[in-house]
Amino acid sequence: MPIRWPCTATIMAMSEAPIAVLYEHPEWFAPLFDELDRRNVSYERLHVQDLVYDPAVRRYPYSLVVNRVSAYPSDNSHPEVVLYIQQYLAYLDSIGADVINGYRSYLVGASKALQLDLFERLGLRYPRARVIHHALQAVPAADGLRFPIVIKPNVGGSGAGILKFDHRDDLAVAVDAGVLDLGIDHVGLVQEYLAAQGGHIIRVEILNGDYLYAIRLPIEPESFNYCPADGCNIGNPDLAVEAFLPPPDIIRDAVRILAASRADLGSVEYLVNEVDGQVYYYDINPLSNFVADAPTVIGFDPSINFVDLIRKRAGGA
Repeated sequence: MPIRWPCTATIMAMSEAPIAVLYEHPEWFAPLFDELDRRNVSYERLHVQDLVYDPAVRRYPYSLVVNRVSAYPSDNSHPEVVLYIQQYLAYLDSIGADVINGYRSYLVGASKALQLDLFERLGLRYPRARVIHHALQAVPAADGLRFPIVIKPNVGGSGAGILKFDHRDDLAVAVDAGVLDLGIDHVGLVQEYLAAQGGHIIRVEILNGDYLYAIRLPIEPESFNYCPADGCNIGNPDLAVEAFLPPPDIIRDAVRILAASRADLGSVEYLVNEVDGQVYYYDINPLSNFVADAPTVIGFDPSINFVDLIRKRAGGA
């Protein structure tokens, strides 16, 4: 297996340096690679499995790093990759490398707790929650919350590890049985479950501070995986996805959320609560692997817009 890391012998002039695309799931980013190839952009693919870095190297051989690594473990990845990439992005930040979706955005994407803090600071509604660090804390942490509740790993996505409980006694039984999994950092949320009006959630995609598109996805009460990208939703391949235009105030909120998380590209998910009719934000995803078959679903290929940004950030490379 080849090992890839920057060394001083390979440092090139910035104008000659290629772009690096740091990635993990090749099927998710085939449209991006295809568009880069179609436009003859000079870039290198850096797979996380092959990546090693040297903290002593304080310059970087790439004009731009495009971070496309998921901020949460999925069924096809090794959980430790999330923690490793945090260290790598912190290193890139320390040497002043130009990174699309760098250290701060990755931290926010990898932490449900940080996302709640961000929503709170921005004055936005989100499902009430408590943050715990041990399964034994789940029952007392649920005091004052309205059931049903869900237990979510702090580092998680595509519904991984989420469990729903309709009653306090059910939660207590699960805790006693040791079935709660708080994930790779052993931190979790005890959060109110909100039924979505119309049985749909909305995902709003933002690129470089501008609205890109939004999609509406149907949900099921006992399922939490609504990833719409290629090769992502293996358990629900027939997930019906449709284009959707959110109200202007929600688009403004999504732009604010991504700006606060310092993500150049990302999505915000929200639902309209069936009980009170209010909007609640609940997830920030800095990966934005885009919707499968985008030209059919939303009418264009967002990879084109993304490559426009990449070329601009890399100085027209």
